[in-house]
Amino acid sequence: MSTDPRVSLDALVSALQEHFAAATNKRGEDDPTLEHTYYALADAFEGYEDALYDATGEVTPLDIFEDEDDDDDDDFDDYEDDEDDFDGLVIEDESDSEEDD
Repeated sequence: MSTDPRVSLDALVSALQEHFAAATNKRGEDDPTLEHTYYALADAFEGYEDALYDATGEVTPLDIFEDEDDDDDDDFDDYEDDEDDFDGLVIEDESDSEEDD
């Protein structure tokens, strides 16, 4: 199903305005209205991007970042280990390198 990109653009502008209103009137960090408008904005953008591409073969320079909070793990968990990665690291003293010249 092809959609007129102008209609999708109007929906995107409306979603931007609703998100702005929710952001400026949010009631705390976990405001459900702001979360709803966030996802509605992402959906409206994808609809516009698809309609624009279908009609013109062009895309916008914008990307939607996927929410990776599916689990409660810290982003730095991948870097945690029990071993010291710096055991074999040798730091050369600046005075040693000057003597070699």
